[in-house]
Amino acid sequence: MSKTYRPWAPNQSWLLPPSPQDWPDEGDRVYFLLDAVNALDLSAIRCKYDQESRGYRPYHPRMMVTLLLYAYCLGLYSSRKIQQVCEERVTFRVIVGPDIPNFRTISDFRKRPLPELADLFVQGLRLCQEAGLVKSGHVSLDGTKIKANASRHKAMSYQRMQEEEKRLQQAIHALLQQAESTDAQEDRRYGERRGDELPEELARRESRLERIQTAKRVLEAQAKEGAQAEEARRDQKANEPAESPKGGRRASPVSDEPKPQQQYDFTDPESKIMKVNNKGWDQCGNAQAGVDEARQVIIACEVTDAANDKQQVEPLMSQAQENIGDEESIDKASMDSGYFSESNVRWLEERAMDGYVATARIKHHERVPAHPRGRRPQDLTVKETMARKLRTKKERETYSKRKGIVEPVFGQIKGARGFVRFSMRGLAQMKGEWSLVCLTHNLLKLFSVQRLPVT
Repeated sequence: MSKTYRPWAPNQSWLLPPSPQDWPDEGDRVYFLLDAVNALDLSAIRCKYDQESRGYRPYHPRMMVTLLLYAYCLGLYSSRKIQQVCEERVTFRVIVGPDIPNFRTISDFRKRPLPELADLFVQGLRLCQEAGLVKSGHVSLDGTKIKANASRHKAMSYQRMQEEEKRLQQAIHALLQQAESTDAQEDRRYGERRGDELPEELARRESRLERIQTAKRVLEAQAKEGAQAEEARRDQKANEPAESPKGGRRASPVSDEPKPQQQYDFTDPESKIMKVNNKGWDQCGNAQAGVDEARQVIIACEVTDAANDKQQVEPLMSQAQENIGDEESIDKASMDSGYFSESNVRWLEERAMDGYVATARIKHHERVPAHPRGRRPQDLTVKETMARKLRTKKERETYSKRKGIVEPVFGQIKGARGFVRFSMRGLAQMKGEWSLVCLTHNLLKLFSVQRLPVT
């Protein structure tokens, strides 16, 4: 007896065309995203379209926002890849229908109203708050290096710029002398043309020289701004009362010249060379996140071109408090040693936030010092006071929650959803895209608990 199979007729015509909504399961996240985007206010995005009267009728902004968010939820960040899956996957057809947008349209939509798209992050956070996913008692900060849309091989150090500038100037001078000595030959070669056009090699070298000189001016301006900021910081510190007797070497004078190793990337000048864990160095943006303890919801996000995290405490915590509203307050804030400075600890204290900031990195083979006993001495510095605080049993237990609050978020974003490189260039564009990534992270948290009781 031969085996029988289920009917299969790929060339069979349908009497009635099926609806895309008939194929995905009722609990698919595409329907959740459609409902979530319907709850968002897109008036700021629509205003940009209302101001433009030229061209063919555009795609509906709500459809394009849903498409972008759904693609980011699935770890799809390339506009070409998004167009491809719109043609292949039925869940994307539920969003776009039969009129599939071109990859250029998707890319332009993502870039054009990017600030307005980034503002949707706060609206998504409000949805999480209404669902009870944000408790705002304990917030943890952390940062992760995400590769920029630039190659580190297109970067050049200030010292190399100086050397290359001299070499190009000499080469251009030699080419000009050669051109003057061969005027007669060029007249015969160019015929009726004027004969004073730049040779291709000379034009290329002059263009490269101009780009290098522009890059030098940028690095020199940055060095002057940094020197002025350092002078202001030293003046402010000199006027503050010292907690301990001053000693050690006198600070060296502040230089307004760029360091020889300071680099400029010609692909994306606003990205910076940063250390990527144990994988060497690369052009990156430093993506920051403030995460709530309750459900790992991101309540503040930022991207900076500074590899160091010390300057991010005040802006990130201020943004976190503003995003959740004045009705709720942040009681505790934990962060690793990259955020420690005396000014950061004082800033948290002034705002009645119980800070848990590591003062030094503990290596794997090192043992944590035993917790102190007795009353705290009165002559301890801010750093010694924080180090003593984190060695006590209760405070050490509180700080240990930091890893379980913020670090899994980066694992979910970079490991599970594959966001390891920005798609757009420029610091403002990186900030906007990071806001989209954090928004979709929060929406996925909301989707995962929509059928579960929120405690």
